Amino acid sequence: MVNWRRFKLRWTILALFVAAMIINYLSRSIMGVAAPSIMDEQGISNEQYGWITGAFQVGVMLQPLAGQFLDTYGLRIGFAICAMAWSMLTIGHAFVSGWFGFAALRGLLGLAEGSAQPAGQKLVAEWFPARERGTASGIYNIGASFGAVFAPPLVAAAAWMGGWQWAFVVAGVCGLIWAVLWFRVYAAPAEHPTISEEEREHIAAGQEAALSASVEKAPFWHLLKRRNLWGIALPRLLADPVWGMLSFWMPLYLAREHGFKLEQIALVAWLPFLAADLGCLAGPALALRLQKMGIDLINARRTVFTIGALMMTCMAAVGMTSNPYVVVGLLCLGGFAHQTLSVSVLTMASDLFRRNEVATAAGFAGLAANLGVLIFSLSLGGLVDSVGYGPFFILLGVLDLFGAAILWIVVRKP
Repeated sequence: MVNWRRFKLRWTILALFVAAMIINYLSRSIMGVAAPSIMDEQGISNEQYGWITGAFQVGVMLQPLAGQFLDTYGLRIGFAICAMAWSMLTIGHAFVSGWFGFAALRGLLGLAEGSAQPAGQKLVAEWFPARERGTASGIYNIGASFGAVFAPPLVAAAAWMGGWQWAFVVAGVCGLIWAVLWFRVYAAPAEHPTISEEEREHIAAGQEAALSASVEKAPFWHLLKRRNLWGIALPRLLADPVWGMLSFWMPLYLAREHGFKLEQIALVAWLPFLAADLGCLAGPALALRLQKMGIDLINARRTVFTIGALMMTCMAAVGMTSNPYVVVGLLCLGGFAHQTLSVSVLTMASDLFRRNEVATAAGFAGLAANLGVLIFSLSLGGLVDSVGYGPFFILLGVLDLFGAAILWIVVRKP
């Protein structure tokens, strides 16, 4: 059981990281919510918007470099630099125009913001024993969903203040403040000035000796030779397009296909992300329950992923109904299912790789995930005018079933 009172420092640090995830995903989600207004104001087509979202995914795909940067310089300095960079780039959105300008800025933003997931897995690996890592990963991923939850009302408030530009400025300023706070208060467990010796020993005793940091670290591309890297990367490639749909295309889909106005989008577009928050907690809770029933850690995570993949089949029905309330309900179930399975495979980076490799391994898995989003987004932008959204929702409903099969076949227990 998670001991919140006895060992509270690591949960306090995790709460600070949750704030970073909220700001990170708020910054990246604003573009999707404001897309109908920006596209109308600047004459951007669906295909050009596809390239804008694709540029972001190309930047995020460089997560292995972000992970290597964090493994080399540590979370205190490395992640503070990344947070300051993405915050300045977010503010820059208020001053750019034209689809090419947005695409260039989104590419740089993706590069900086891609550090978040590798940083989260490195934090979990350093600060939490094995049995608590799933819960910790679920909690910090709530920040991702909450960032997307806050984006619709922020954009609506910015429009009331005078323009969507203010939403980017507010998010960027919040990120700069957070980066300064992180640099001042964070340290690794071995170096933290206020950690008790009891909590430090508790963390160390609950971690696998086989995954301790190696004395000599192989070049990061050597990880590509390990089947476990491909075992977690390929399921993420197949899973993350649904998150791209919710973050970048859902507001536009609701506006174009169901006639939603900006204020209506602000009222409902956050609901799938709230459901995703529940999935962040449900996945680790179910995995822990399976462990108590005698199922080992890796198999418990694979089982949870499979259950989430079965729930994800609901997405296939989104394009088959004209009732907007049913559509929002199905999108909510999809958000819940996605985060249930996503947290499970995300946490496996810290279950399978050494402490000084985990951020790099998570970065490679993130590269695969965002490659999936890139391919999906460019395909959607190029084909939606001719084939509609229906075929893409059907695809989202079945991809995770293949991901579950890969997870069971390829991954080997350490």
